[in-house]
Amino acid sequence: MKIVIIGAGIGGLLTALSLHDAGLTDIEVYERSAEIRGLGVGINLLPHAVRELTELGVVDDIAALGVEPSALAYFNRHGQSIWEEPRGLAAGYAWPQLSVHRGRLQLTLRDLVERRIGDVIRTGHRVVSVEDRADSSTAHFETARGPVSVDADVVIAADGIHSAVRAERYPDEGAPPWSGLTLWRGVATAEPFLDGRTMVMVGDGEQKFVAYPLGPVGPDGRMPINFIAERRGAGSGEVDWNHPIDPQPIVDLFREWSFDWIDIPALIASADEILEYPMVDRDALPGWTFGRTTLVGDAAHAMYPNGSNGGSQATLDARTLAFHLATAASPEAGLRAYEADRRPATAALLEQTRQAGPEKVMVLAAERAPEGFAHIHDVIGPDELEEVATAYKRAAGFHPTSLNDRASLSVVR
Repeated sequence: MKIVIIGAGIGGLLTALSLHDAGLTDIEVYERSAEIRGLGVGINLLPHAVRELTELGVVDDIAALGVEPSALAYFNRHGQSIWEEPRGLAAGYAWPQLSVHRGRLQLTLRDLVERRIGDVIRTGHRVVSVEDRADSSTAHFETARGPVSVDADVVIAADGIHSAVRAERYPDEGAPPWSGLTLWRGVATAEPFLDGRTMVMVGDGEQKFVAYPLGPVGPDGRMPINFIAERRGAGSGEVDWNHPIDPQPIVDLFREWSFDWIDIPALIASADEILEYPMVDRDALPGWTFGRTTLVGDAAHAMYPNGSNGGSQATLDARTLAFHLATAASPEAGLRAYEADRRPATAALLEQTRQAGPEKVMVLAAERAPEGFAHIHDVIGPDELEEVATAYKRAAGFHPTSLNDRASLSVVR
């Protein structure tokens, strides 16, 4: 079975590795960019993704890139603690959570594809259309040398939130809708906060700050810290990924957010570079599969980063698709089974992220006690806090019990 993957981002590369591991070895990956440069900032891989990376045999390569967070802690805009929970192994999972640099992760996955599969990544190929037939598909590309057409038994579109393949099937969808929030992302080298391994979220539904370490403490006592600053009503909503900006206006927005355990304006000011992103997503689709063509990752279900789940969901897509293509009676049956597993699950998760996901506790705290509180349980009871966290884990597929007990997606050969 010849398989063409469109897009060499995290989702596309993991799909290639998953297909190869399942015994489907006739694979080619077509990437629009002239080279894979490994752009971006931090990304979290939650235990359900790390389980798949472990079974795929690549977790050691990826774990070497970052750190395992010990806890996730939520605070209000006054720096008061709302909720804290252990993460990864400390939370009862059989697999850890990993915080890594997205660009380094992409380059590592590229190297793994080249090492395991061979010279199968074709850069400088911009997809313009995919022609579906009953028993095959043809992907048409533009290149510097002119048009190129590639026939395949299956075409997998992993071409991101601006997917050309998705747009061809849903031409009236338009641009990704803006939530009204703008994100500013950066990496700073600074002294550790709290225990040096905790991921923190500070603020509410109008303004928020997220930070987590990306590496160990160095000889100078400092460590790389990924951060995301977020504000409603700022920015234009135009999607211009990796757009660098002057940090001073963002520092000013968070001027009062300096606490005894973290100095947020100083952290923002010390970043090497700050990139601006509008918070956008895509509506759930009625279908991902068209003949022998299907969608994975952000092309299928781009969602808000609430809950830090985008990369993890792309990982689940890749492994689920590979499992079904390798075990179904036909490619069509495999694609149907993949979509039946993943489309309803991601649609439900999309709705959770639009309701703030696990970060709902910050919204509730701000609504009920905008000026702060003596103790969080005067505002939100422990059972309600626990239920917010648990409901999101169930929707995202990483409740500890269900994840630890779920059958493997590895194909026994």
